[in-house]
Amino acid sequence: MTPLRRADLPTPALVLDLPALERNVAAMAAWARDKGVALRPHSKTHKSGEIARRQRAAGAVGICCAKLGEAEALAADGIDDILITSPVVPGQAVERLARLARTIPRLAVVVDHPDNVDRIAEAVGDGGIDVMVDIDPGAHRTGVASASAAVALAGRIAASGGLRYRGVQYYCGTLQHVTAAGDRRTALAERADYLRTILAALAAAGLPAETVTGGGTGSFAIDAELGVLNEFQVGSYIFMDREYRDCEVVGPTFEQALAIDTRVISVNTPGRVTIDAGLKAMATDAGAPVVLSGTDPASRYVFMGDEHGMLITPCGGSDPGLGDLVTLVPPHCDPTVNLYDRYVVVKGDAVVAFWPVTARGRSA
Repeated sequence: MTPLRRADLPTPALVLDLPALERNVAAMAAWARDKGVALRPHSKTHKSGEIARRQRAAGAVGICCAKLGEAEALAADGIDDILITSPVVPGQAVERLARLARTIPRLAVVVDHPDNVDRIAEAVGDGGIDVMVDIDPGAHRTGVASASAAVALAGRIAASGGLRYRGVQYYCGTLQHVTAAGDRRTALAERADYLRTILAALAAAGLPAETVTGGGTGSFAIDAELGVLNEFQVGSYIFMDREYRDCEVVGPTFEQALAIDTRVISVNTPGRVTIDAGLKAMATDAGAPVVLSGTDPASRYVFMGDEHGMLITPCGGSDPGLGDLVTLVPPHCDPTVNLYDRYVVVKGDAVVAFWPVTARGRSA
């Protein structure tokens, strides 16, 4: 049987460079071992049981899921230690949470309101579930907004029969893509000082945080220097994307493992060509992709509708030809992955596997 080549794939295709992925997973695991911190990668990036298993095999203590539906899908695929990083609030969702807790060895969830604590405690009963206090780092998305609120909520969890208070979550999402490393470090240091006041208040109340979880690909190395977090929720490091390529790197360097293969479908205007990847092929919240290979890397991408994009060749450059393969770096990897059913896994030009996007669309 003739091996399938990357050049034979229908496009657009979500392509995963297996050796680069493996090196990224190994590099982050080695960093965590060296620092003596726990690694709990965030699966909202990849939504894949196969990738989560590889992260666990490399030493991760468990994984994170952004939503309950993701956790259900990955638990069904064999992942047995999960932290859900968004509050699970609606009544039917709390009942699903309780059922999920009975199917895997460890399930944890974050809360930021006493009513939510009571509802989860009632649903779980004596079954038990680990609960973290979600702390607002200043974005006002989720999380308690003061040390006194954190102490009160931790006390409520600890007093609930079926809930196990484990610590706090503190994720500075708005700081992950601050371009200059110095500016990022300054902002993270200020936020770490605030977190220290909350941790001190919890300890003084007899409710010390066993686990302080948070961080991301843009902040993990700085967070480790600051010494407050002891569990890291890094996600995008396994793939990388244009947003992170635009940032000044701190810590280990990670390779571009995720890409979108496209083809040139029209060449009738000199200096610009049309490819078959438009709004439906990638997330657009972070702007346009950049060229990874197949044409001049300085070519500028412009969205041209649902199915089409345009590449504008720089002055003096050569246009790619009709049917040529052009590979793009996704602007934002997480929501781009959610647009595809599968990863095309490659080694060089050889297609070696197709991995399902296990939790695609599981946003509820």
